[in-house]
Amino acid sequence: MPKKVLIADDESNIVMSLQFLMEAAGYEVRTVADGEAALQALPEFRPDLVLLDVMMPKKNGYEICQAMREMPALQGTKVVMLTAKGREIDAEKGLALGADAYVTKPFATKDLVAKVKAMLGDA
Repeated sequence: MPKKVLIADDESNIVMSLQFLMEAAGYEVRTVADGEAALQALPEFRPDLVLLDVMMPKKNGYEICQAMREMPALQGTKVVMLTAKGREIDAEKGLALGADAYVTKPFATKDLVAKVKAMLGDA
């Protein structure tokens, strides 16, 4: 059974690219375009990893990450925050809220795929 990746990002071109890359790497993928949709998808889809944009409508990535860490069923879910906010303080905030990694946009797609595979034990 393939591992599951949830992509939560409101930029459709990034979502299409990430979905293609994750599916090509053998993962089952679901996409959402805002924070509320991410919160609804999480308990039902139960992803192994979430690619989480920080700046999204309705709820931001920090709020989603914090909510995930309060859900017992998702304690083992890895979180990679994706953001254009590259300041060290932003990364520290994401990691403090429970993110496992923080990747600044733009990013090299092959590096992101390698990071996801390593985090999921597929490297």
